Amino acid sequence: MTPTALHTYQNSKSLPESHGTVRVSSSKNFFRKLFSFMGPGYLVAVGYMDPGNWATALTGGAQFGYTLLSICLISNIMAMLLQSQCARLGVATGRDLAQMCRDSYSKPVAFILWVLAELAICATDIAEVIGTAIGLFLLFHIPLEWGVLITGLDVFLVLALQRIGFRWIEAFIISLLMVIFGCFAVQMFLAQPDIGEVAKGFIPTTEIITNPAMLYIALGIIGATVMPHNLYLHSSIVQTRAIESTSLAKKSAIRFATIDSTLALGIALIINTSILILSASTFHMSGLTDIADLTEAHKMITPLLGTSIAATLFAVALLCCGLSSTVTATLAGQIIMEGFINIRIAPWARRMITRGLALIPAMFVTVLYGQEGVGKLLIMSQVVLSLQLPFAVVPLVMFTANKRKMGEFVAPIWLTIITSIIAFILIALNIKMIWDVISV
Repeated sequence: MTPTALHTYQNSKSLPESHGTVRVSSSKNFFRKLFSFMGPGYLVAVGYMDPGNWATALTGGAQFGYTLLSICLISNIMAMLLQSQCARLGVATGRDLAQMCRDSYSKPVAFILWVLAELAICATDIAEVIGTAIGLFLLFHIPLEWGVLITGLDVFLVLALQRIGFRWIEAFIISLLMVIFGCFAVQMFLAQPDIGEVAKGFIPTTEIITNPAMLYIALGIIGATVMPHNLYLHSSIVQTRAIESTSLAKKSAIRFATIDSTLALGIALIINTSILILSASTFHMSGLTDIADLTEAHKMITPLLGTSIAATLFAVALLCCGLSSTVTATLAGQIIMEGFINIRIAPWARRMITRGLALIPAMFVTVLYGQEGVGKLLIMSQVVLSLQLPFAVVPLVMFTANKRKMGEFVAPIWLTIITSIIAFILIALNIKMIWDVISV
């Protein structure tokens, strides 16, 4: 790359059509200031409750009861810390994680990281395709094959939202999240889980590590919760706020962006645990431990809870999850491609590429293996995300701990230590899972 090209690249904006387009309140009122920063965290939170998460949480609850609630909690805490680092990186440097990787590593290393990031996007898209298709089937009885194809049209929804402004994208996502939250609030009321058993489930046990089947689902939950593409996404969309380049303004932006993502991920935690608790209290307690399919779960909810409204709410929430995660994956795909290889193509073209790559395996499995195969593909896609996760987490931790890159905004030592431990745990768990698979 020539010096001129390098200078142009390093001065390019992340998500240029939305960069700095959202005005930040100049009021000294804390809540008004927070409101102007609220939004990016909720786009990130969507990735923590996508259809792939549903599959792993439902399977984990049906097979192991409330035991894996501790994994939901731990993975969500991991996510809160890592997303705070993403916000710090984006605000402090004006670069997203993909751009920082491109700036800092050699071409071969950056290329490998880009390929892995694209694989993560494809795995995410597979979950969205299948989840949305199942939602359409459950609500409107549209065959899965047609539902898979229909999901390719959601690109037009994303384009429409991008054209009218980034704040509208955030409003759309928050509205869907509120619908999802409401659906699960009613279902939890109907299920009436054992509060004592729920509380016990938040205490980790060694069986999660020693039991290969439980570890596989646990890794799927981690992969579905701490999602690689969210790290690239968050470090970019925090830059949609029009903040001044002063030290004081950046410190304030980092603070409010962290509060925003932490609050949003708190809502994601409630929804994630609600899925697992619903599965444990209805399926596991009824002896239906082999429930691993969203359609089967939907069918069994009515007789177990005694009302058809529960099944309808289940389907509505699933469809909303698929639609909302579609938007965020589209943005993440654009950020990853532009950041790593500096290729800018029309958003609709970028979306059709990733959606096309997801449609092929989803359609193949749907036609050949039906609903059972679709459920297994959902869980496998989340494990793929978990395997890719360290390749996004390690660079993030390294960059935010680098004073030369971060200046006065370098991450505190305690935060670097904790996020380094998180990276180590993720790598160790992945190695353990791979060893279990090989040694079978």
